[in-house]
Amino acid sequence: MTNTFSSLGILNYRLWFASALVSNLGTWMQRIAQDWLVLTVLTRDSGVAVGITTGLQFLPFLLLGPFTGVVADRVDHRKMLMVTQSSAGALGLGLGVLVLSGNAELFHVYGFALALGVVTAFDAPARQTFVGDLVPRKQLANAVGLNSASFNAARLIGPGAAGLLIAAVGTGWVFVINGATFAATLIALALMRTSQFHAQERAPRSPGQVIDGLRYVRGRRDLMIIFVVVSVVSTFGLNFQLTSAMMARIEFGLGPEDYGILGSILAIGSLTGAVMAARRTEPSARLVVLAAAGFAVASGVMAVMPTYWTYALSGIPVGFTAMTMLTSANATVQTTTPAPMRGRVMSLYMMVLMGANPLGSPAVGWVGEHLGPRLAIAVGSITALAVVIAVVARSVSKGRLDVALSPRRPFLKVTTIPEVQIPDP
Repeated sequence: MTNTFSSLGILNYRLWFASALVSNLGTWMQRIAQDWLVLTVLTRDSGVAVGITTGLQFLPFLLLGPFTGVVADRVDHRKMLMVTQSSAGALGLGLGVLVLSGNAELFHVYGFALALGVVTAFDAPARQTFVGDLVPRKQLANAVGLNSASFNAARLIGPGAAGLLIAAVGTGWVFVINGATFAATLIALALMRTSQFHAQERAPRSPGQVIDGLRYVRGRRDLMIIFVVVSVVSTFGLNFQLTSAMMARIEFGLGPEDYGILGSILAIGSLTGAVMAARRTEPSARLVVLAAAGFAVASGVMAVMPTYWTYALSGIPVGFTAMTMLTSANATVQTTTPAPMRGRVMSLYMMVLMGANPLGSPAVGWVGEHLGPRLAIAVGSITALAVVIAVVARSVSKGRLDVALSPRRPFLKVTTIPEVQIPDP
């Protein structure tokens, strides 16, 4: 277990981990409150409206992704995070005040979701690459896994807490609390010892840097596999906020507390997957594909669970496989990309992870609203399975993957070309 938490032995990373846990807790509470506000107060159970809200929050990743990556490769990550975290906190407080005043309308939530998306589009690549400033390269995969563990520890507590708070005091105060939690990150950034940072080479200012990032990813077969798999699964499968809200409200006829519990139980699996990922020193594209296949099976089972509690418990393997896929993808991208290119590549990764959401969320919301929430979940399962089959079939056809049956264990032998590992210059 020592290796699992090794990065916490570094003061700067310890400050970052603790503050991120507080901030992530508020973020998850806001996500639950935002969807519940739109679904039950501002509309009459409109899955499409919830999907549009989620889509607007992630649209800036699609539009600004390559540019924000260039910025992350050039600027001081710590200073940039101070700006983005302050802005995100102000937006949370602003939406909370608007809701508490009784003047919030659906278009207001749309606007705040879009504004937060713009801030997060700049924040995400800087946040991801900032980890390299805090830990030595040999501990980067561990730190990435612990970041995911922090995110999902907050996810374990946040939805349930949000559900209880919504029932007790309403959604407005949840937004205010989220805005206040960003103070923890700002304090941690201010307390860090910059003399102990691990310097990362910055990309010099030059024309064509966005194109350079695209060419680099295009030339890496393992990264292309990761990007394709994550993009498809994220677009149609990682819509838990939307599908869980509709299952709780429409399929089971329950309230915000029960919706929050669904998110917390899902996070049990996610947290387990993140902690296990922190133990791996060599993540790979192959693990990403295997985890996506597991997600397809787990979410298919989830879609047919007959009762609230069987549905809730089926979220554990769904969360585990989803987080194994995402954490392995993130760690592979970061640890195999040279530092001067890392911000651009991570921004492109975040673009396919979150930028595809504006396309998927409204579509999944429409399916849930008109054909039923269970079919909305099944869409994610079917598309995840389809992309896994397509990737494996293409690899076999190109002679990059050998699949053979064996009369002895293991009954299915899969042989791949070793992944490309590119060290920092």
